[in-house]
Parts: sequence; C-alpha cells; structure tokens
Amino acid sequence: MWTWGIIILIMLSLIGSMMWAMPTPREKAQAMVRSKARTLGLQVQMVRLTAPRATGEAEAEEYERAAYRYLRHGLSAVQRERLQPWQLFRIHSLANEGLPEGWSWKQGERMLSQEQLDVLAEVLPTLPVDVVALESTSLYITAFWGERGGIEGVEKIRAALQRVSDRSF
Repeated sequence: MWTWGIIILIMLSLIGSMMWAMPTPREKAQAMVRSKARTLGLQVQMVRLTAPRATGEAEAEEYERAAYRYLRHGLSAVQRERLQPWQLFRIHSLANEGLPEGWSWKQGERMLSQEQLDVLAEVLPTLPVDVVALESTSLYITAFWGERGGIEGVEKIRAALQRVSDRSF
C-alpha cells in the first residue's frame, strides 16, 4: 500500500514539474511577436530604463521593457556623427517642447528641427499605447514596448521606426 502511495506521489511530482516548465499563453504570444519582429528586421532585447521625473512626482519611474530596435542602414561615418541622440517618454513633465501632449524629453530637447518635430508628431500617435519611450542613436532607433499589441503592434512599431530612420534624425 505504501509503495503505491510513493509511486503516485513521484508521478504527480514529475507531472507537476513538466506543467510548471511549459510556457504560458502570454509567453507563447510574446514568442510569436518577437519572431515576427525578427522577420521585419528588428532586434529585441529586454532592458531597464529610467524615465524623466514626471510633473508632481518626487522620483522618476523605472521600467523593464522590451526594446525593439531598428538598425540604421547605409549611413556613412560622417552622417552618423551628425545625428543628434534623443530620447523621449510617454509621460507628463515640463520638458515637452515641440512634442505632442503626453510626451516629454529625457534627452535632446531643442536639438531637432521643426520638420523633424513634425515627423515625430505624426509618428507618435501611431505607436501602440504601451510604448513608453522612443530613442534615437547613431546606430539604431528604439521603441520600448510592453508587448500588449500583438503582431499588429509590432508592425506599427516597425513602420514608425522606419519612418524616423528614413528622415535621418
């Protein structure tokens, strides 16, 4: 009798371990989105970033998000040197000059031309609502995303990042 009890307990333990190791539906959806991102030419990496301090807040908020990066292609070294790095967040703060309502600068305020700000004003509303930040460096343009929009969301991000990259800012 005790032998059967021990065997059943061991079997339940093994089955439980296998069930625990299986991906959840959310993890399966994330894998599909990240796979689609790779086919669209985006790199995906988990990062931790700190937002600027929001209006009325004592401390800045920290995020752990997936960084969807669109690499800049075909730029010479001279062109890369001319690019001004910038970073903006979906947050209310005083550093919001030239940006649509609800977006604020962390880096790069007053560095872009009016034409570049107009492109941002067109691109930012097209991003999924859980994109918390956008960044541009000489190597890539990045959207920091919570991955809630599925395949459609990654396609919107790719289109927005490519549009900014095509304007070379």
